[in-house]
Parts: sequence; C-alpha cells; structure tokens
Amino acid sequence: MADLKINFAGIKSPNPFWLASGPPTNSGYQIMKAFDAGWGGAVWKTMGLPVVNSSSRYAGIDFGDTRMMGFSNIELISDRPLSHNLKELEEVKKYFPENPVIASLMVDTREEWHRVVKDAENAGADGLELNFGCPHGMCERGMGSAVGQEPDVLKLIVSWVMEVATKPVIVKLTPNVTDITDSAIAAKEGGGNAISLINTFQSIMGVDIDNFTPYPVVDGKGTNGGYCGPAVKPIALNMVRNCAQSPYIGLPVSGIGGVSNWRDAVEFILMGASTVQVCTAVMHYGFGIIRRLTSGLSDYMDSKGFANVSDMVGKALKNTVAWEDLNLNYNVIAEIDNKKCIGCMLCYAACEDGAHQAIGIGSNGSRVPFIIEENCVGCNLCSLVCPVEGCITMVESKSNTGFESWKDRTASGNIPKTFDDPLAGGLSHRVTEIEKALRKMK
Repeated sequence: MADLKINFAGIKSPNPFWLASGPPTNSGYQIMKAFDAGWGGAVWKTMGLPVVNSSSRYAGIDFGDTRMMGFSNIELISDRPLSHNLKELEEVKKYFPENPVIASLMVDTREEWHRVVKDAENAGADGLELNFGCPHGMCERGMGSAVGQEPDVLKLIVSWVMEVATKPVIVKLTPNVTDITDSAIAAKEGGGNAISLINTFQSIMGVDIDNFTPYPVVDGKGTNGGYCGPAVKPIALNMVRNCAQSPYIGLPVSGIGGVSNWRDAVEFILMGASTVQVCTAVMHYGFGIIRRLTSGLSDYMDSKGFANVSDMVGKALKNTVAWEDLNLNYNVIAEIDNKKCIGCMLCYAACEDGAHQAIGIGSNGSRVPFIIEENCVGCNLCSLVCPVEGCITMVESKSNTGFESWKDRTASGNIPKTFDDPLAGGLSHRVTEIEKALRKMK
C-alpha cells in the first residue's frame, strides 16, 4: 500500500493534504477537527496586527449545475488578537503533535517580523508561511501582494525573517505578476526554504445590475477581492510548473489553487508540488472531503506503482515543453461513434462556426454528423463540446511522419518568411468561398 507520509522542507506530515491559510483555519477548534478527520497539516489563518473585517465578504460564480465554480472573498487576515491565536496553536500541538501546524504571518516592519516569528515558534509552529499574496485590503497598507509584486522588497523581508527563524520558512507568492518565477527567485535569494503558490487573483466577481454595485455588496458599495476555487486551477498548475522547472529556483513547492478532488492533487504533484493546500473546497463541502482525497491518492499511487509521494513529484515536467519543441508532423483527426451519437449537432455547430468546417451533416434526414477528414486539423473542439462520453475521439493519423519541431524548421529555414509564403500551414485546408457561403446563408 502506498505511503502518503511526506517531508516538506524538513516539515514531516502524515499526508500531503494541508489546509490553506483562510477561514477553515481561523481557530484551534477548526484545525483540531480537521486533523481528527484526517488532514495532514494546516496553515493557520494569517496572523499579524488584528483587522476589522466587512460584512458581507464572499461571492461566487456558478457554472451549469456547479455551485461556486469560482469564488471570491474580501476577507482580510485574522481579526482575532495574536495572543489568542498563539495560545490555540500551542493547544493544537499538544493534542496533535504529529500534524504540522504552519503559522501564516503578515506584518510590516523588521521589528514586527522578528517578534511574530519568535512568538509563533515559541507557540510550537512547525514552520512559517510568509503571506505575500493577499490582493485586497492588506496590499493598500503596503503588505500582502504589494510585497509579492516587488521582488527586491520580497527578498529583503524574507532575509529579515531568516535572521531569527529556526523553523522552515515557506514564502507564499501572489499570481498578480507578469512572471511568478521572479518572485520565487527572490524568495530563494532571501533565504527562504520553500515556496507556496498560488494566492488569490485580484478580481471583480460580478455586478448587481439592478443596483449597480460589485459583489459582494457592503452597504451599497463593493471592492475588488481575491479570486480562487476550481476555475483558477489551470493557471495555478502552470505557475507551479514554471517554478518547479526553473533551474534558478530549486525550492520545494506547496501547490495551491482549485484543488477539489484527488485528481487535482495528483496533477499538482506531477507538476512539481510536494504538498497541496486546500481552502475553497473545504468551505464548500467541509473537512470530510479528506477521506476521498487520501483514498483516491492512495489508490492512484498503487495503480501506478508509486511507493511514496516523492516518487511522483514532477513526473510530468519532462513532458511539459515549450511550444517550439512540439512535433509539428504529428496529426490526429476526429472520429464519431455513430452508435453513441444522439444527434444533438453541437459538434457540427461548433466546428462550422467556431473552427475549421470539418464536420458535415448526415444525408437522408440523418442527424448523425460525419467528419470531413481532409479538412480536420485535429483541434479537439468537437470532442470537447460533445455531451456523450466517448462519442467523439481523436485518432492518430496514419500519415504521421518523423519528429520535426518549429525549432527544427527554423534551424533549417523551412518556415514562412513572407506574408504570402507557400510554407504557411493553412494552405492545405479547404475554405468555403465567400460566394458559396453567401448562397448557403440564403
């Protein structure tokens, strides 16, 4: 059976699933309840000078039948006194000594950083997470993402922390930057032991179109918040990959951003994360989801022959390349299973209007479409819009030849160099003439 125990930058944990800093880690009660349910570790809701939060605080975007596909909050760091948080942290460690508790911290001056680091370590924190990601409320005060967006400032503050820290220091990065690796490199140069990413995106979730106010509404007004939830996972995965692949970073990565099930967690680990942090999914479904997370990860590892989590970390990085390194001689075409087709014609509409006009309509009243193979570019759109699992698949073309990338073609001079170059890739595709298109409209 797979071993889920991990060692993250010197922090040992019974499994890689940690609660991210946020509302689910606001109190010792919640964290102990989570540990009892099976969570491996927890990052305490960010501590510093206590704040005053607003009401209301959250907003969500639904997609189809999925509630909270995207989630936004304008809640700030802990509004509870530092002494209360630290006392509860100390209590949690008494009852759950094997589960790591990470103290998330955010203050301003060097003296304040020194104090909270020492206080958190004295309370029993197993590690420290420096919150340089909050994109609202705190950044206006010169903290949060205001630090994360300035590599030189980030590096300086990390160095302040490292002057007194004796526990591993994790630097939490903001995605509200052009290149997140700049921030990660700064974290390393400042002496940080690990990085966590991503924090939330600055966002306006939506607008009340009757009262002309952004959500969430606070006494008739609104502001930008931090966007998270399942919708941000693709961007988070890419940023984790960028940091894990960079030869200039080389720090352990804790992956955050839209983890809702065990498959999400596996994807983050394969892209280079050693732990995964979860917040929105817990706010949606509760701590009980950990049972599905751990059992799903364990079953997957057994099926793939992974003895421990570290065997999986970064396994997909070697197959993640720059576009110029992809094989341009590789081709797939769509194939429709007539027995599964329900005649909804979504694939036809999508391809005809939004892609390459490579799907035809069935004759003699049939609603089963067919693929026009000579015009199919293998874009996958039809398979993505099809509502029937396995009805449309992408099949490798028999015409595939050897490997040749854009980089190879550039080196050999076999690329378009003029606006009307015959080497253009689209010249072989059938395009309906304008006159025929006009007649078809009539």
